[in-house]
Amino acid sequence: MIRLLKIEFQKLWLNKMSKVLIYISFILPLSILILSSVKINFFGYPIDLSQTKIFEFPYIWHVVPFFVAYFKIFFAIVVVFMIGNEYSNRTLKQNLIDGLSKKELILSKFYFIVAYCLAMTTVVFIITLIIGVLNAPSQDLYLDIVFNDTEFILAYFLKILTFFSFCLFASVLTKRSVFALAFLFVVNIVEWIAYPLMRFELFNEQIADNVAQFFPFTSMYNLINQPAYRLASIHEPTKTFTSDFAVHWYELVIAAVWVFIYIFLSYKLLKRRDL
Repeated sequence: MIRLLKIEFQKLWLNKMSKVLIYISFILPLSILILSSVKINFFGYPIDLSQTKIFEFPYIWHVVPFFVAYFKIFFAIVVVFMIGNEYSNRTLKQNLIDGLSKKELILSKFYFIVAYCLAMTTVVFIITLIIGVLNAPSQDLYLDIVFNDTEFILAYFLKILTFFSFCLFASVLTKRSVFALAFLFVVNIVEWIAYPLMRFELFNEQIADNVAQFFPFTSMYNLINQPAYRLASIHEPTKTFTSDFAVHWYELVIAAVWVFIYIFLSYKLLKRRDL
């Protein structure tokens, strides 16, 4: 595994665009740290986000991973170009000549994606912990409070791992970076259209939700639900909000199955092709 990781890292490190995008994807989460301490004067009205309690435990474990997950697009570009360049530069064929098997070619990409996701998750965990400690009242700094809801960190890791595995599959399928990004966009649009159509045809929201949770993008979105209702409940505790923001085990399983499917199909596609 280490040998395959070194090969992949060396390829990406020699590409200036890949290096820049990877740096950006690691730096952007720091913007949350800055945002938590910024006070804004909006037309004479002072806005201090730290006073909203969204940066306190346990809410911070939900808020930060949800918003940081949107930064994944930068490394997604790296993944699709990683495969696209392999095809256009014929380095895949050269790797086979040098002794790598097609299975090892796919595993090298997947290992690098897993390594990146672990590194990114570690960064998000540390940033979230720092923000939470800086904003938490002293009486709330107990382990059971500080580390409550940390399952959102696990959900974040699986969310970006699933997305990047999907990007890998799309790249292998289309062979071209632009086509891979277009494929991802089309699948996302199809899901947006399919869900309301199911609700209209079936006249049953619950059945539509049960089916849609297995869609590629929806399965990723469901891992970390939007925190708006939860944040609203902080300031309106007497009001009942029906939104379910918990991390459910079956959603983690669905996402993990998709990861396996993407890697398996990527290998099968590459195995059948003459490079």
